[in-house]
Amino acid sequence: MQISTTSTTIKDDVRKQIYLQILSDQFCVGIISSIIDNPKTAVEIAKATNIPISTVYRRLQFLQENKMLKISGGLNKDGKYFVYLSKLKTVSTFFDGSNMWVSVTPNLNFTIN
Repeated sequence: MQISTTSTTIKDDVRKQIYLQILSDQFCVGIISSIIDNPKTAVEIAKATNIPISTVYRRLQFLQENKMLKISGGLNKDGKYFVYLSKLKTVSTFFDGSNMWVSVTPNLNFTIN
């Protein structure tokens, strides 16, 4: 079964600015790219992207505050843990000379083990 995904055009200027800020930040882009298909912990993200762990935590907080992440957690022998998955599949921007268009396709891959 194939799931249909549709893009949404963002109309709110404040929300557009948040998406543009994310796209212009190499760390946010690296983190989102790392967690589009498979959820990861912050430590796994840091290892996969070579981004310092403190930067990973700061960007995860920013992405979480702006509702760009699916977060799940649990307990294991080492204690509490959280895994992160991007709610974004694609983000497209277009400038026509007078207007900025931002289109977002959601990530429907919300299976977290």
